[in-house]
Amino acid sequence: MQFVDEAVIEVTGGHGGKGCVSFRREAHVPLGGPDGGDGGRGGDVIAIADTGVATLMDHRYKRFYRGADGAGGGGARRTGRDADAIIIPMPVGTQVIDENTGALLYDLDEVGKTAVLAAGGMGGQGNTHYTTPTRQAPRISQPGMDGEQRRLRLNLKLVADVGVIGLPNAGKSTLLRALTNSQAKVGDYPFTTLVPNLGVYRRFERDIVLADIPGLIEGAHDGAGLGDRFLKHVERTRVLIHLISLSPDAKDPLEAYRIVNDELRQWSSALAAYPQIVVLNKVDLVPDEAERTLWREELAKIGVTELYFASGLAREGVHHLMNVVARHLELTEEPTISSEPWSPV
Repeated sequence: MQFVDEAVIEVTGGHGGKGCVSFRREAHVPLGGPDGGDGGRGGDVIAIADTGVATLMDHRYKRFYRGADGAGGGGARRTGRDADAIIIPMPVGTQVIDENTGALLYDLDEVGKTAVLAAGGMGGQGNTHYTTPTRQAPRISQPGMDGEQRRLRLNLKLVADVGVIGLPNAGKSTLLRALTNSQAKVGDYPFTTLVPNLGVYRRFERDIVLADIPGLIEGAHDGAGLGDRFLKHVERTRVLIHLISLSPDAKDPLEAYRIVNDELRQWSSALAAYPQIVVLNKVDLVPDEAERTLWREELAKIGVTELYFASGLAREGVHHLMNVVARHLELTEEPTISSEPWSPV
């Protein structure tokens, strides 16, 4: 399935039903008076956060949504039937933004959360409402009202407990596959992962959701390598696993650490303050304990006091790492910047 995290849609609430012009026609009641009922209300267009939907791809192909019209009123003061609402499932984490003003209208950041994207119009009044002492038999009624009409931009920010970040080819997707049933693509070349991937790690009856964020490069905060589109997904996480490759052809770990953290700081000072678990990955390529000790000492010099070693491919140290993650999650509050709308530069 193609991952799509942006779309523009147009929504229109249903038209309200027309009020009725009617008069009582009963035996022995020659002048029964007006009895026209009101029209029914037009259908709303409602979005709901649904875990069964993972992408906004459907809204790239279907852009227009219109609620059904309410039924017209009837005689004997019968009110027309209200139209049913249209329910649109959307991924958890979808932001709904007014395309014209840029204002954030709704944030579907919880499962089952709903938002009325366009309200249906009210039904028109029947002629019973227009009777006056001087007008006993009004032949007028009110047409139904138009429903709301909006042009909306949908922006998906993935919701996850843990964000796995690092330079391209740091082994993020391999780690995700080692921990979960994710089918994230892996390969020995940069930018294997072009879209975020989600996986679930089950630990002691609790699910921990991990997001594999595509590799960040220098200038990511300005859009280099689509970095701005990737960084917005990190904002919905609570803890970061910063994966650094120990592969001989990878960047120096100190430089890799600096590049990624510089991008986090330039994107958002709040994001840079997230709890970060630094992991030297592909440790199976460095069996020498002395070399591991060296890297621990070097990273400690720049403030990394908590460092772990793992190998997603060899599945070494990965479950211990998740024990550390679980401990951090217990101490970490929900993110405070997750509701900020994002727009492309």
